Order: sequence, then structure tokens, then C-alpha cells
Amino acid sequence: MMEYSQKLQSYWEERYKWLINRGDFRGLLDSNEEEAHHRLKNQLRERKASIIRGNIHSQTVSHFQIEERNIIDYMLWHKFLVKQDNKIYQEERVEHRKAVFREDELISDEGVSIERDSGKPTIEDEERQKANKEFGFSYNRLAAVKYAERWWNDYNPAYKSFDVDCTNYISQCLRAGGAPMRGYPGRSRGWWFQNNNWSYSWSVAHAFRWHLSGSTVGLKGKEVQTPGELQPGDVVCYDFDGDGHWQHSTIVVDHDGKGMPLVNAHTTNSRMRYWAYEDSTAWTPEIKYKFFQIEG
Repeated sequence: MMEYSQKLQSYWEERYKWLINRGDFRGLLDSNEEEAHHRLKNQLRERKASIIRGNIHSQTVSHFQIEERNIIDYMLWHKFLVKQDNKIYQEERVEHRKAVFREDELISDEGVSIERDSGKPTIEDEERQKANKEFGFSYNRLAAVKYAERWWNDYNPAYKSFDVDCTNYISQCLRAGGAPMRGYPGRSRGWWFQNNNWSYSWSVAHAFRWHLSGSTVGLKGKEVQTPGELQPGDVVCYDFDGDGHWQHSTIVVDHDGKGMPLVNAHTTNSRMRYWAYEDSTAWTPEIKYKFFQIEG
């Protein structure tokens, strides 16, 4: 098993040299990953930013053999040191991948993580509620960001975790910032997690996006037109296909050297990632974004 781990490590080190313009790479990139890498390079160029150092580490989760093929399930840790103007920051990402070797040759390597939510439950129209002290709150952005940093690559045992965990993670961050829960026990009402049960808006990106724009009390979001208007603790929602189905959510934790948001996320666990997600294989030219300032 060690031999395959070393081969994967060498493979990714060569791939990283190519990514930071220090070599040529003719590896096993599928078309989606190759396009994502080229978009990342273009994005860095447009932002006048550069990756000045890359660090990669892989850890085998499982290894099994089918006939002459060895299949390696592994986690891959990415760390980029990014420089833009006078600011240097570290972006981190953890990816679940699967590699296949035939004898000693790596014949395929692909991501297992899915950065898009497949569910699309809707929230029923709620009765108008008068704002009252129970649902009034002061949003603690620092507490939300601290939570986002603490749990970006881990799972709080106080909550359920999901295979597609992006919105569940964002909801936890907002809760840590003081956002009040309401609507229990109706899963199509409000925003809540209680007794190991939860509303659709807590865990499903599509329902969460519509809750932010439609809620009049408790947790609610004010839509703004540009990402530069967002502050740490605010939220970005993603419709990768541009078809009205919102599939991903992230939380702003910092800004880059130009004042644009850097975000944390789950599913492909990410820290200090540039908000636009052009480096994701889920990205399409039809992508739509919603930018929400959390009110409170």
C-alpha cells in the first residue's frame, strides 16, 4: 500500500508544479478537471494574484484489488499560499478521490466529492408573523467566522453530518453567530435543527437560499448585487447550471487583496477559497450567484 501512496504523492507533486507554472504536466486530467485548472490559472491572472507555494498530502482511506486492478480510496489535502498585492493568505482544501492502478501504472484518478446539492424541496408559504423579541437578534459575525474556521475540515458531533454537507455547515455557522431557530417541527417551515431533525432550509441549498430572501423575522438575508459588498459572516449561494436550482452555499470569512470575498465551505471542504468557484468541476458558464448580507 505504501508503494501506491508514494506514487500518488509523486503524481500530485508533478501536477502542482504545472499548476504554479513551474513545469509541464501530461497526467490523467479528465476534461472537467483540466478546464477547472485552466479557469483557476485565468482567474489568478485576472486578479493579479499568484500561487507562490503549493503543498499536497494524500492519505489512503481504503485499498482493495479487483483482478489486476488496485483501487485506492484516498483523501487529498491541498494548501496554496496566494500572494496578491501586499496580502498573502493560505487557501486550503480537502478532497475525497479514487485512484486506479493496473499493476504499477496509474490509469485513472478522479474526485469523489460532489460540490452540488441534488435535493430541491421547496418551503411552503408561511403565515406572516410579527417581529417580536423572541426572533430579534444581534448577529455576531466574529462568532460565525470563528465557528467556520474551527469546523471547516471537521464535523461538530452536536449536529448530524451529510454526504452533501455544505448548507448544514453554513447553518451551523449562522447559528453560532446567534441566528435564532424557528418553525419546529414543520420541515417545510422556518429554519431549525432540533432533536436530530431539521428543516429543509437548514440542510438543502435551494431551500436555504429562498429562506434567506423570504424570511421576515429571525434569520434573513438582504440581497446585494456585487460580491464586494459582502462582509465576513455573509453568505454566497450558487446555481451552477443557471436553471433556478440552487445547489451550493458558502460563508465569507475574509477578503483578498482587492477586497473580494474568500469563503469557507463543506462537501469539498474548503478554507479561504475565492468566492467565484471557477476552479470547481461543478462550475458552468451559466452559473448564477446570490449574495446575501445577514441581517441582525
